[in-house]
Amino acid sequence: MPIPDPNGTEPVTIDESGLPVVEKNMLSRLVSMILIGILLGLSDTVFALLVVVQFVIMLFNSGRPNPRLAEFGTALALWIAKAVRYQTGASQTRPWPWTDLD
Repeated sequence: MPIPDPNGTEPVTIDESGLPVVEKNMLSRLVSMILIGILLGLSDTVFALLVVVQFVIMLFNSGRPNPRLAEFGTALALWIAKAVRYQTGASQTRPWPWTDLD
């Protein structure tokens, strides 16, 4: 039975025991958040390797970066931003692999 939320936002559903019912999509969100958290941890390692490789390339290429690595770095940065927005609740859109990588 939905009752108004004391904060005036969305109604809260109460079960027979009088406790609020957590929506089913919150369990899905929890699983997504755990997986995204693991991917964010891996992205730190990928970022560190990318920086080292790009620096070495620039060192031996007259200061010019590898364009493919630079493009990958941009895509990685966009994914990290989307993942952090989803993790913090600023966005309801799940990042890759649930949506296309921009």
